[in-house]
Amino acid sequence: MLDRIQITKEVEEMCCVKRGVKGEPAPIPQEGDWTKVKEIKEISGLTHGCGCCAPQQGTCKLTLNVKDGIIQEALVETIGCSGMTHSAAMAGEILPGKTILEALNTDLVCDAINVAMRELFLQIVYGRTQTAFSDNGLPVGAGLEDLGKGLRSQVGTIYSTKQKGPRYLELAEGYVLELGLDKNDEIIGYKFVHMGKFMDAVKKGMEPKEALEKFTSTYGRFAEAVKKIDPRVE
Repeated sequence: MLDRIQITKEVEEMCCVKRGVKGEPAPIPQEGDWTKVKEIKEISGLTHGCGCCAPQQGTCKLTLNVKDGIIQEALVETIGCSGMTHSAAMAGEILPGKTILEALNTDLVCDAINVAMRELFLQIVYGRTQTAFSDNGLPVGAGLEDLGKGLRSQVGTIYSTKQKGPRYLELAEGYVLELGLDKNDEIIGYKFVHMGKFMDAVKKGMEPKEALEKFTSTYGRFAEAVKKIDPRVE
């Protein structure tokens, strides 16, 4: 590579002056250690980042677990764009096994995923990972644990209008079946089904109706509601 470097005539005729200060990389925290990183293979950490496409039609949350510069684990979560879900499927096949530099310069199919990858790259190389101060970081599989029981993304979907007010459709607890209103028509609680647990039970042979009853619960003061509505219909 050095043999191919071209030097202009003006620089070639200059005399040599030695540099007194060369400088070293500032140490960054990485998995419980302070590291002066000079090469990609010296980078490790687990972290998250978000990105959206240029028209901002959808968002991707990307989680990567990097060991010695190589992506070992990737969790791709998307919302707001139907095409992005298929892009995420492709990104899930592309990312593991690549260095973070390769991944940064790879088309991950969707702009939102590409932007999330860029944001993660910055976090990782600057030592701003979730595991910066965790000895040896987190094992492969830790990203999956972010989804919790039922292995579903934490989704919040709320629809609201000035004329008719808010409708809770899905929250961290699960898919909202009914909203409970007080005498002032204000929401005081809701009934929901935990979709992950529900589907797991059905897959194991439980009758859907039984599973629905078992994994349906309430939040807040739903029992005190004077009126209950289906947020998707009423």
